[in-house]
Amino acid sequence: MSDSDGSPSQPSQVDSPDYHSENHTAAQTCGWTANALRGEGKCYKNIWYGIESHRCIQMTPVVKCNERCVFCWRDHQGHAYELDDVEWDDPEAVVDASIELQKKLLSGFGGNDEVPREVFEEAMEPRHVAISLDGEPTLYPYLPELIEAFHERDITTFLVSNGTNPDVLRECEPTQLYVSVDAPERHTFDEVVKAVEDDAWERHLETMDVLADKDETRTVLRTTLIKGENMHHPDWYAGFYGQADPDFVELKAYMHVGHSRGRLDRSSMPDHEEVAAFARSVGEHMPEFTEIKEVPPSRVALLSKTGDTWVPKLKKDSEFWERDSVTGTADD
Repeated sequence: MSDSDGSPSQPSQVDSPDYHSENHTAAQTCGWTANALRGEGKCYKNIWYGIESHRCIQMTPVVKCNERCVFCWRDHQGHAYELDDVEWDDPEAVVDASIELQKKLLSGFGGNDEVPREVFEEAMEPRHVAISLDGEPTLYPYLPELIEAFHERDITTFLVSNGTNPDVLRECEPTQLYVSVDAPERHTFDEVVKAVEDDAWERHLETMDVLADKDETRTVLRTTLIKGENMHHPDWYAGFYGQADPDFVELKAYMHVGHSRGRLDRSSMPDHEEVAAFARSVGEHMPEFTEIKEVPPSRVALLSKTGDTWVPKLKKDSEFWERDSVTGTADD
């Protein structure tokens, strides 16, 4: 396999032709990044949390995954390789690779008449990273240090994990930590998540305790809703969520795309109103979550304890933006 720019074959752990990669680090342009560059809308993470979509890297330090979720759009064959022979890059090298891959991915927008020059220049200096592209990032042995390395570059971190490595997550302090909760009990977990390790459910439960102990890191539980599979017992979900004492709960529709089309029918995809109705049902059992927010185009609903859900440092009058190398005023 060769990379899309014609470079020599990449290691087998990065086998998707849609990814740009450097050793085991892979990145891909998010559709919302492209939309934001053209002024055609921004991701719901901008609406709810303040992420500037055109300045956000979507990457992963490892493509391997220890689950085989039926709803995953990725090819499970690409997740099944051994880590013993991987030559791991240090965190600084992964950060460097992520930034350079992002610049390569977006370079073509520089000549696009639909993209204002100042917006393109901002995109060339990313301020956010979503460690979420593929695989399970806690399998990268230096994940806590990687998060810190991004922060040292003044880049905020959104980490997405399946929650099967609680000991790693205990040491991670990203800007915002997402953990997937795609079942309220063991039977549905086995049917939907299809974890590789026998003790994945028990470790998932332990991760809820890890999240409950987080003080500085904002925590989010995220559920992908699949009709006929896991959209049942909202009261059980509420009880499960409560163990983690999260700041937010996101409930999002399964989307019938990619390799998931070989595992699920199109009818498994709920519409937005079904997602919102299920979120409201869950919220009835979580009285402290007084706010329900919705973004219909993304088929996603948010349960929150407060109406102000933005990451504090991402608010427009913050020091974070004053320091910005493109738009900041700190040196004026």
